[in-house]
Amino acid sequence: MKNTKKLPTKQLEKFSNIFTQLGLVLVLFIVFITLEHKTEEKIVVDFNSAKRAVVYLAPDTEVLFTKEPKVVPKLKIIKAAPFIVDEIVKGKNTIIETVFEDTSKEDPILIDIENLVEVKLEEKFIEDVDFINIQNAPIFKGCDHLSKEENKVCFEKKMKQFVQRNFNVTLANEIGLHAGKHKIYTQFVIDDKGEIVDVKIRTAYKTLEKEALRVIKKLPKFKPGIQNSRAVKVRYNLPIAFSLE
Repeated sequence: MKNTKKLPTKQLEKFSNIFTQLGLVLVLFIVFITLEHKTEEKIVVDFNSAKRAVVYLAPDTEVLFTKEPKVVPKLKIIKAAPFIVDEIVKGKNTIIETVFEDTSKEDPILIDIENLVEVKLEEKFIEDVDFINIQNAPIFKGCDHLSKEENKVCFEKKMKQFVQRNFNVTLANEIGLHAGKHKIYTQFVIDDKGEIVDVKIRTAYKTLEKEALRVIKKLPKFKPGIQNSRAVKVRYNLPIAFSLE
């Protein structure tokens, strides 16, 4: 029997490990490619369905898209019915036209501008104005340099203080007045010079009337009230009230 010796270059057993490793690498590569492969998902919208459902197709499905022409609805032209005019009947004209002749034969009056006479109308002047309606109230001493409203408030305040300091309440006890509140109604006019005139007092007791008159005459001279930029007489009501225990 012929003994054949294996040539070192033809001994494939030495490369079996290499072939095994290459095969394993190839198998692993194929598995990796398979796992990493992503299937493309195709979505088709069904426009014919009322619910507009989404349909999923397999990757190997061929989809053909067709573009439908846009349908434009035709407008219906409505023909208007012909307008029939009623027959016009010519009537009789019974209106009588009257022509008026121009009878004005008077010549126009010419005005001589150079000889015009200027006439000034006197404004109605009110001499006696109530304190409530006066534009610029009389000024009490110590109420200078105030606004119109502030001056009225200051006037009322000063007037009350003056009566409280000067009116003699003890006279009420002398005439035997009963306990309680009592009031004397007084009215006077501050004339256009700031003087007190036309004093009127209403009370049931002569003693209290004299005392009220004494206090009013003792009032200082005022700066007169102003109405329409002129000094006027101002009528003022001053009730004097006091109480007895």
